[in-house]
Amino acid sequence: MHYIDEGEGDPVLFLHGNPTSSYLWRNIIPHVAQHRRCIAPDLIGMGKSDKPKLAYRFADHYPFIEGFVRALDLKNLTLALHDWGSGLGFHYFATHTENVRGIAFMEALVRPASWSAFPKDFRMGFKLMRTPGLGWFMVSVMNVFVKKILPSATVRQLSSEERRIYAAPFPTVGSRKPVRQWPCEIPIDGEPGDMHRLISEYSKKLQESTVPKMLFYAHPGGIINAETVAWCKEVLPNLKAVDIGNGIHYLQEDNPHLIGRELATWIAELD
Repeated sequence: MHYIDEGEGDPVLFLHGNPTSSYLWRNIIPHVAQHRRCIAPDLIGMGKSDKPKLAYRFADHYPFIEGFVRALDLKNLTLALHDWGSGLGFHYFATHTENVRGIAFMEALVRPASWSAFPKDFRMGFKLMRTPGLGWFMVSVMNVFVKKILPSATVRQLSSEERRIYAAPFPTVGSRKPVRQWPCEIPIDGEPGDMHRLISEYSKKLQESTVPKMLFYAHPGGIINAETVAWCKEVLPNLKAVDIGNGIHYLQEDNPHLIGRELATWIAELD
């Protein structure tokens, strides 16, 4: 597994989601690395990490994250989470609560989803991507997640160089298997059942725990819209919520320096 490791002190683990990599955190880590050790891995099969033959379900990814933390002997962790990195990080927290001192998250999977609450602009696309055969053609052959969904879920226009770097790990149909599988892992109206149970369990843990939490949200947002922001503020104890302004899903591309400054300040206050 490829990873970035900068700064010194107690570790902050940055976990990305689909279809990105540690590159997503490039403008945020410099702010935090002035105060803490910042570690950002590329999920297995993504970024510059190896691409083994796996099903690339959540259950395939998670042991790599758990093993990564163990191999680097990371103690007293603060988690910084986005997209499916949030699912992996929240599950780690739920099963290793004693090793987590704080959780910062944005555009995160805080609870199971429903089609009625799914972002309208992405609802049909995700339904099609979850359709056998058609979904494989869209994501693995046409590469729509990397070419279309990623740039359309930022407010600013990504540069050609940024697009090139995001696309580089997925040059072939076979290499896009992780990107293809992640949309199918989202528990929507109870399916898939194993992911519905897992996310329900860690969501309950988040609602019960007083571990410090920080939510970054944007307008209009993507999977964390105004209704979900209100839910988080109501049910998640010890939560600080930060409005970053305009943004859709990849908030780190739209307002990274605000996120970095606020995250660094909040982490310093955890001492």
